[in-house]
Amino acid sequence: MSTAPPGAGALRRRDFPLFWAGQALSALGDSFSLLAVPLLVLHATGSVARMGLLTGLVGAASVGAGIFAGYLVDRVDRRRLLLGCDLFRAVGYASIPLVWLFGPQLWLLYLVAPACAAVGMVFQVGYVAAVPALVAPDRITRANGQLYASYAAAGILGPVLAGLLSAAVGPATALAVDAGTFALSALGLCLVRLRAPATPPADHADEPAGADGADRAGRNCRAGWSDLLVGARFLWRHPVLRALTVLLSFLTFLTIGLTDVFIYHVKHDLGRSDGAVGQVLAAAAGGTIVAALLVAPVRRSLGFGACWIGAYALSGLAVAGVGLTRDVPALALLVAGYTFGTSLAGICSMSLRQQVTPDRLLGRVTSAFWTLHSALGPLGAAVLTGAVARYGTAPVCLAAGLVCLGIAAVATRTPIRQPRPELVPVGAADSTVG
Repeated sequence: MSTAPPGAGALRRRDFPLFWAGQALSALGDSFSLLAVPLLVLHATGSVARMGLLTGLVGAASVGAGIFAGYLVDRVDRRRLLLGCDLFRAVGYASIPLVWLFGPQLWLLYLVAPACAAVGMVFQVGYVAAVPALVAPDRITRANGQLYASYAAAGILGPVLAGLLSAAVGPATALAVDAGTFALSALGLCLVRLRAPATPPADHADEPAGADGADRAGRNCRAGWSDLLVGARFLWRHPVLRALTVLLSFLTFLTIGLTDVFIYHVKHDLGRSDGAVGQVLAAAAGGTIVAALLVAPVRRSLGFGACWIGAYALSGLAVAGVGLTRDVPALALLVAGYTFGTSLAGICSMSLRQQVTPDRLLGRVTSAFWTLHSALGPLGAAVLTGAVARYGTAPVCLAAGLVCLGIAAVATRTPIRQPRPELVPVGAADSTVG
């Protein structure tokens, strides 16, 4: 692990709050698009399958971007990269309400949403790599919890406002809010300083003098794949990260389309308004807040394994009950239970990667982790929403919840069950697993 340079404590005390505030603001806008984009598709087509198709395309774009995200994050100035990602998304999401003034244009959604998702994947990898440069190693889990809590706090207000705004003037207008928050987040990043990676960015000194753009693009493409393999090898050598990557691949397949299913259940099965959808998503954000506030003390007292396994067991139970619920408050409670579990597990998982990965590799390891465990996500979104369209919400959610419980049970027989995996050296065998 890298060590902090002299004076880093003062820098982190000043810069982390700025970074935190900017991400909270951006999360407020994200909660608008989380509701508005599916509603635009549903209002225009009335089809949950079309919603799932867009979700699948967004997931595929994220997976594709993940191949090269680590290459970028570990080689360029991370603050400038994050700044550019925010500006790109501000312009992209602003284009939708402008074009929608002349009538619904679904093609634009299928263009902008995947493009912004791809850029968002680069941003997420960069953001994960930035956190250890802003806080001390023993505060990483707490810092991630604070970030998650602020995201969720914004998510409570955002869906309610987005639902009300969508009901009053249409969901396209809600995306204008998202664009504005990305612009403000970019402004905040201009004031933040990040410690540079331990390994200096790669340059092009080894390229032939006459190398043209096509040659350079080919080298960058090969380097992207090579760096993904570097990250994947690190994951494979760490027994806990290896098991997490495999099991999360199946969990992502099952759960990536659940937000679409929740929205469809409220609108189609229960016949409720856009405002009710916003209330359910606000409850989901509430579950994330509770998880973020509790994750640091719970992980200290129970250990990593009990937190991660118990969290996904709870999420599975909640998902199993969603389709059987006809009451919006009860549905909101179940969705909050689901997000509580996935958030608790997610914070633990991300913090573990930050704790055990050297700074010079953190971008590539994060990129490989998200790319590998998200690879089945686009197919999962299409399968889940297609199954809901054919068989209904109740049986599909019941099946998905039971499979989540099964995966949690499998995790008890893997190195994930260890209470302190951050102490496990890379390449160590797990002799405790029977």
